[in-house]
Amino acid sequence: MPTVALVGRPNVGKSALFNRLAGRRISIVHDQPGVTRDRITATCEKGPFPFDLIDTGGIGGGADESFSQEVETEVAIARETADIILFVMDGREGLHPVDEELARKLRRGTTAVIPVVNKLDHLELENHEAEFSRLGFEESPAAVSAAHGVGMERLLDRIIDKFTELGVDAEALATAREHPDGMAAMRIAIVGKPNAGKSSLINAIMKDQRTIVSDVAGTTRDAVDIPYSRGDRDYVLIDTAGIRTKNQRDSTVEVFSAMRTEKSIHRAHMCVLVIDAARGISAQDRKIARIILAAGKPCVVVMNKFDLYHPEDKFRERLEMLTKDTAQDLFFLHYAPQIAVSAKDREFINQVFKGIERVRKAAVNAPTTAFLNTMLEDAMRAYPPPARKSGHHLKLYYATLAKKEVPTPMPVPRFVLFVNKRLYLSQNYKKYLENEIRKVSPFTGLPIIFDVREKKKKDAKQGKTSIPPELLAEG
Repeated sequence: MPTVALVGRPNVGKSALFNRLAGRRISIVHDQPGVTRDRITATCEKGPFPFDLIDTGGIGGGADESFSQEVETEVAIARETADIILFVMDGREGLHPVDEELARKLRRGTTAVIPVVNKLDHLELENHEAEFSRLGFEESPAAVSAAHGVGMERLLDRIIDKFTELGVDAEALATAREHPDGMAAMRIAIVGKPNAGKSSLINAIMKDQRTIVSDVAGTTRDAVDIPYSRGDRDYVLIDTAGIRTKNQRDSTVEVFSAMRTEKSIHRAHMCVLVIDAARGISAQDRKIARIILAAGKPCVVVMNKFDLYHPEDKFRERLEMLTKDTAQDLFFLHYAPQIAVSAKDREFINQVFKGIERVRKAAVNAPTTAFLNTMLEDAMRAYPPPARKSGHHLKLYYATLAKKEVPTPMPVPRFVLFVNKRLYLSQNYKKYLENEIRKVSPFTGLPIIFDVREKKKKDAKQGKTSIPPELLAEG
């Protein structure tokens, strides 16, 4: 798709404008300069055809000097890959020396530039138009207030007109949106503690310095969506901010980052939990793993920095020891594949996608309803559910695998159990049934979710199932 990049110095409102065009809050908006560091992408669907948006880190102005070179690199890459640049400036502050320097750099390029004066309404532009017009761009400045949505329709019209001038096939893009081919790309959230190597892992996958890598914990602040194709499969890799414990979060930006990471887990189709193998699994690693478990997301555990894990021992011994330690510390994610890698040295990166593919195959190879019911009957016969104080016990009338109404790249198995009383199914017995299911269908990397429903007494006496047709799985 055609691409629009937002470029400008820190705190001029690029992220607010990005969110307004994208139609949802993706980039963190904060009055602290330099909050956005990596490129963040989204799709704008508001016009007659879709186009990609790139939000970049602020350039110049002294924001967080330790990252200034990396951020400038990010902006340079965004300029090279964009068809149109929105050069965003702050109308309240007026023209800034950094704006003038950026204008000189942008004029030397070949990419189309639309100057955007933010934090203004239409009437205020008359007082500032001459000031920003002297930057020497062919396009006149567009006045907007991203925070209040002022001037956004006019800006969108100008973007669409510019794409038309550039020869974008609007009809083909509109048709593709109305009739998408195949299934959506699989969204994979890369999560973990700060400095576990999440961004390094993505860079190793992309074979590109796509995200900023630094020894400083908390370098990634926003969730960065990165499209990626491998073979005949499309993915979106979501590079997330590291989640520190609440008492270690030293700024509101970091609190927002942690919240955004948890939202990324929920919107992902699956998660890759990255752990620093050299330091071992911590309480915070286990907490993040439980967030994934609570969200009901498929998972692969990547033990990064394997090159630093007991390097003096033999490879096979190191791998066996690491696998054993991980299984003990993350016992509640026992079903998740464990993969040892060195992202820095780009070693064993292919194994990550082999693990993802194992999970995908397990998700689409579910047992039939008949086999499921026979298996559960055998399990309950071998180990009957314990009787309640009242003398009653759990009765399972029927089980089925819920059918997905909307296709998804990674369907999570949800077993619907029709019983006499929901309260009679204890957590321990539920865990027993899950283990019995995994003996015949391991569901590698997938959580097993039980949807327990009570059956009416009169239906039970009449032998009716009361099962909604839409729940019945094929077979």
